[in-house]
Amino acid sequence: MRGLLILCISAISLCAAEDAKLWSSAEIKAMAEKMAAKKEKVGTESLVVYGNYQMSVAYRNASGEAELHQTKNDIFYIVSGSCTLVTGGTIPNSRTTQSNEIRGPAVSGGTKHKLGPGDFLTIPAGIPHQMLLDAGAEITYAVVKVNVK
Repeated sequence: MRGLLILCISAISLCAAEDAKLWSSAEIKAMAEKMAAKKEKVGTESLVVYGNYQMSVAYRNASGEAELHQTKNDIFYIVSGSCTLVTGGTIPNSRTTQSNEIRGPAVSGGTKHKLGPGDFLTIPAGIPHQMLLDAGAEITYAVVKVNVK
């Protein structure tokens, strides 16, 4: 009986993880507006977390720190706004902020990419990156973080 219960719970968990989930553009816009209303530099709304990936919506109204994720690929889709994304190079004066996560004040020697609505990109694990925003600019983007190790 106990084995059957464990099997049923496992099946329910698998089915739940495989169900499709849609977030409409109106829902994404509402999340961004809610984050913008808080007047914070950056906001993140988690959408879903599965075993090997997580999805969220992020909003920012200021440049971020340089980042390097040692075990996660980032996948971004720009919903609204714009920024300059710097990728590659190094992060001088970096520090470990949590396991496999490095941050610092800036990326040095990277490549600059202008991003705007509809742009879709990936940043492999181990690549330094930083979002730079012009004064008064805002950006909303969908993020998928995929575990690679």
